[in-house]
Amino acid sequence: MAVDDDCKRKFLELKAKRTYRFVVFRIDEKQKQVVVERVGEPNLTYDDFAATLPPDECRYCVYDFDFVTEEGCQKSKIFFIAWSPDTAKIRSKMLYASSKDRFKRELDGIQVELQATDPTEMGLDVIRGRAN
Repeated sequence: MAVDDDCKRKFLELKAKRTYRFVVFRIDEKQKQVVVERVGEPNLTYDDFAATLPPDECRYCVYDFDFVTEEGCQKSKIFFIAWSPDTAKIRSKMLYASSKDRFKRELDGIQVELQATDPTEMGLDVIRGRAN
């Protein structure tokens, strides 16, 4: 599976410049490559991000999560989320699962990985728990 250059570019903009809060990627089966589906502006919330994920299709996502530590320090962690809902087609789930590691290697700087099959597995409480 190829990775479109725009995927790496948008990820670097999120990581280095904090231009985006999140980036959602999808596999274009005709082109046989991972492409950027949408980006989220820095002022958008986690709920805005979660609402962009289709309920019955797989996606890869990168989310820049800001939080405050127990010591009061402002921090940020970049999450890679493999969204694979139970209602997605089996072929799609297999394609995303088999391409995930190859795609993730292209995105240098991911700090936490999550696999989610329904919204509760990637809820804000889960994100907070994994960030610390």
